[in-house]
Amino acid sequence: MIFNSFEFLLFLPIVFLLYWFFCKNNTKYQNIVLLLSSYLFYAFWDYRFLFLLIFSTLLDYFTGIKMHESPTKRMKQFWFWLSISINLGFLGIFKYYNFFIDSFAELLSGFGLQTNFWSISVILPVGISFYTFHGLSYVIDIYYDKIKPEKNFIDYSVFVSFFPLLVAGPIERATHLLPQIQTKRSFDYSKATDGLRQILWGLFMKVVVADNCAIVVNEVFKNQDSYNSTSLFVGAIFFAFQIYGDFSGYSNIALGTARLFGIELLRNFNFPYFSRDIAEFWRRWHISLSTWFRDYLYIPLGGSKGGIWMQIRNTLIIFVVSGFWHGANWTFIIWGALNAFYILPLVIFKLNRKNTNIVAENSWFPSPLEVFQMLITFTATTVAWIFFRSATVKEACSYIYKLMHYKSYGLPEVDLKPFIFIFILLVVEWIHRKKTHGLELSNYKNMYFRWFMYLIVFVLILLFGASSDSFIYFQF
Repeated sequence: MIFNSFEFLLFLPIVFLLYWFFCKNNTKYQNIVLLLSSYLFYAFWDYRFLFLLIFSTLLDYFTGIKMHESPTKRMKQFWFWLSISINLGFLGIFKYYNFFIDSFAELLSGFGLQTNFWSISVILPVGISFYTFHGLSYVIDIYYDKIKPEKNFIDYSVFVSFFPLLVAGPIERATHLLPQIQTKRSFDYSKATDGLRQILWGLFMKVVVADNCAIVVNEVFKNQDSYNSTSLFVGAIFFAFQIYGDFSGYSNIALGTARLFGIELLRNFNFPYFSRDIAEFWRRWHISLSTWFRDYLYIPLGGSKGGIWMQIRNTLIIFVVSGFWHGANWTFIIWGALNAFYILPLVIFKLNRKNTNIVAENSWFPSPLEVFQMLITFTATTVAWIFFRSATVKEACSYIYKLMHYKSYGLPEVDLKPFIFIFILLVVEWIHRKKTHGLELSNYKNMYFRWFMYLIVFVLILLFGASSDSFIYFQF
């Protein structure tokens, strides 16, 4: 089931009514409704993979308790590594097995050795990277005595499988989400109405911005030899906004949906294309994943406490691993490494925390320097996105070469209509860059103005919304 589907349009109000009116603020019953509805939501994809989700939940639930009850450190380590190994083992088999086998076979063929390794033909369980990371953070926090294990299986299961975040995040922490699941929740009208606004804005980002950009992007990347450099330039820009509209749109819908049930999820995006350097971009893009790698990989490796070479090493590791997390393809690894090289000069010269405030914080418009910084950051990010979007490294390099082939510049040969939607997106988000989402209009006292804005967005969705079967990050 996806957020921009007719099934979800029926599913959400039914769950909402059961949750608030049937359960009558009874936390136990509310959590049961959330768990059952989450399993139904996930089963719409492929009910067979629902058992994998349940197994992962049982594994981390019991190993968490066993670690806490272990009489010796050795026994505690046993349960810890059992959970880590099985979780990463499932992730490795479903997501990375064929990649390693194919890469190894290619390496051997370079030495003239022919191989015939066994590969698996199975679709990637949707959301496996996200719910696996939920469980890993929970187990790691228990191991290091940051939290105690949750004894209520229903509550823990809701933490892992809460349907708004189940298939594409944000990646939640037990310290943030579990207390909300355990606490009595009462209906909050202001929180629910703002949740609806956030859902509406997320749908605009997805079906109007992302899906209209996708039509051009798919054609250009599939037939790059047929287009001039200007069209390739447009295609690269459109993909930058496609992936932003698609993923940030999903996150907005997820956060808005959770707020309908009285739950606040971690913010995943903070207007990243207004960033003035790459370090700021990564503090604003996929925030839940960036902070996950910071807390569970970068800091354990030594973080920034060691010498400059340790900082360089750790930065390279987290970005390459982040790229590999996104997919079993060398294009993702190069995308991660490229972002690491972008940020390394800032790390070396200790400029990575220079831009921590909001751009043009005390002004309506950015300064010429800020405009230049944002353009440079966006350009660098867009070049990296070409590797993210391409099927192979060769295709990505070919795309960049043709993009830089000045003799083939001319008028664009593609539909430029998505630029209108991108312009609307940027204007609205610039005005609300100090807010949490583009339609956070609660401070506007004029009710007629607020409803006029909602109507405009709703009409744009009806008139220009394009169809898409899925969200980009469902494949990760």
